[in-house]
Amino acid sequence: MPIDLNRRPTGAVPGGYAATVAPGLRAFMQAVYGYMAGGLALTGALAYFAAGSGLYLQLARTPLLFWLVLLAPLGMVMFLGFRIQKMSLAAAQITYWVYAALMGVSLGGVFLVYTGDSIARVFFITAGTFGGMSLYGYTTRSDLTRWGSFLFMGLIGLILASLVNLFLHSSALQFLVSAVGVIVFVGLTAYDTQKIKAMYVESDGHEIAGKKAVFGALALYLDFVNLFLILLRILGGRRG
Repeated sequence: MPIDLNRRPTGAVPGGYAATVAPGLRAFMQAVYGYMAGGLALTGALAYFAAGSGLYLQLARTPLLFWLVLLAPLGMVMFLGFRIQKMSLAAAQITYWVYAALMGVSLGGVFLVYTGDSIARVFFITAGTFGGMSLYGYTTRSDLTRWGSFLFMGLIGLILASLVNLFLHSSALQFLVSAVGVIVFVGLTAYDTQKIKAMYVESDGHEIAGKKAVFGALALYLDFVNLFLILLRILGGRRG
């Protein structure tokens, strides 16, 4: 059965129906947030290990291997996004955990560039912002799908501006990209949460529900990590 991302959000249906599906929906969202939290924990632990053990610096000295590690997570996200409907639940779970692990290794440089105190501070700021916007996306009766095209265009603009700034090295453009990035990923957090909520179908079997939870966790994981990295560029304290 395809993973339907276009269903009407459960929160927008009549109260009687919403009440009957609330326990199942609650369990589904708990699974989503559980996968997401586990992925973030694995990423953080491996990033810390990669920095502290010297693994990240060893990879950086081997350009081919370094770029492979940096680009592999992007490839796995695309693979999971396009293939999850045909994958087994176990395969989807393994792909997600491997992706989170590779992200951890690729983000090891964060602990070498920024102080531990600023990383912790920005993490809690990100967690609070993410939690508030995700709660809004889950509870609001407003249809957030109208945000979709605006947020997508903003995301494309961010990618293009970031690529251009690789050559310009403009601090003003970098600040603008970061400011817009905060707005985009804060909006995406609420938007994706409502979309994930809308994916829930009471009649889904264990396999389909599990794959939807993995897919939803991946979307929220990406929102969180990108928001964290952008806020870290703005608020993080660099090592001397």
